[in-house]
Amino acid sequence: MTSKIINMAEKLKDAEDRLLESMFAAEPIADDGFSHRVVTRIRRRLWVRRLALPVAMLVGGAIAIKPASELVIAASKLLAVVPQGLVEAPVSWLPEVQGVAISASVLQTVVFGSVLLAVAIFGSRMILD
Repeated sequence: MTSKIINMAEKLKDAEDRLLESMFAAEPIADDGFSHRVVTRIRRRLWVRRLALPVAMLVGGAIAIKPASELVIAASKLLAVVPQGLVEAPVSWLPEVQGVAISASVLQTVVFGSVLLAVAIFGSRMILD
């Protein structure tokens, strides 16, 4: 079943519509493979654009591995120098979960993780700006 709108459009063709149809109904122009070469070049450029960012990320990551590892080592040495009073938080700050108190080592890990998260968020915002 065809739509009534399409049927009406077919019936309401004027002279310009018929002229346009006859112009575009002609056989394709022989271009000796030019259009095929253009389409091939466009597809190739499209693939280059799609692959450029992932390849650049891999190359940049490979280059950044050594400085990143040195940064981690420096951060671990810095944490050894920081007084434990700054890293530790009082256990009384944490609520008890069903009568079980959270140990000090878990508290220290949670505080350290939250500080690292805050630094990562702040650092990413600085990089974006």
